[in-house]
Amino acid sequence: MGSEGPAPSAVTVHVTGFKRFHGVSVNPTETIVRNLKNYMDENGLPKGMVLGSCNILETAGHGAVVPLYQTLQSAVTNKSSELPNSGKVIWLHLGVNSGATQFAVEKQAVNEATFRCPDEMGWKPQKVQIIPTDGEISRIRQTSLPVDEITAALKGKGYDVMRSDDAGRFVCNYVYYHSLWFAEQNGVISLFVHVPLFSTIDEKTQMRFIASLLEVLASLPCHSNQM
Repeated sequence: MGSEGPAPSAVTVHVTGFKRFHGVSVNPTETIVRNLKNYMDENGLPKGMVLGSCNILETAGHGAVVPLYQTLQSAVTNKSSELPNSGKVIWLHLGVNSGATQFAVEKQAVNEATFRCPDEMGWKPQKVQIIPTDGEISRIRQTSLPVDEITAALKGKGYDVMRSDDAGRFVCNYVYYHSLWFAEQNGVISLFVHVPLFSTIDEKTQMRFIASLLEVLASLPCHSNQM
């Protein structure tokens, strides 16, 4: 009695989506992220999970780096102010693939920005290193979460979902690479998931998918840097 340590805290998941961009007038991830807190309040969060911040990012690369890092840093600041057993922090980034017909869990990002069109701040890099001090454009960073296990669990729940090893070279990959680098430096975890347009998979199904994804993340036996 009284000799046991406090129980470990829940894993905290912070979620980001993107605003509209060239060719996509309504970004489903903006809608999902804006509605997620209310949706989870109504339907219940998985046991052992806390839903942290829900932020919408500019669909831009270089010009949006400062607010991106401010967003990422906020979770680390909150985490460090808590007890040592405060649990793991996962950054879940959502982006749209307008040509996709299924969900995609992204395993990795590449240190290359080659934008097919200017981002929302007018930047159109070609074969530019995302983090110049982190290696050449061929440098790859991978999430520490078990992507195959996550994908299989979501398939088991009836979703049309795949594992992906290519997040493109546009803003989604740009943000994911920065987040993976930041995660390694700060002892947190990063994951990126691509969703289709609502005209391909309706909003109700996509909200259920994200809720199921949170459930899968909460059920993982270990939120560590082990694959």
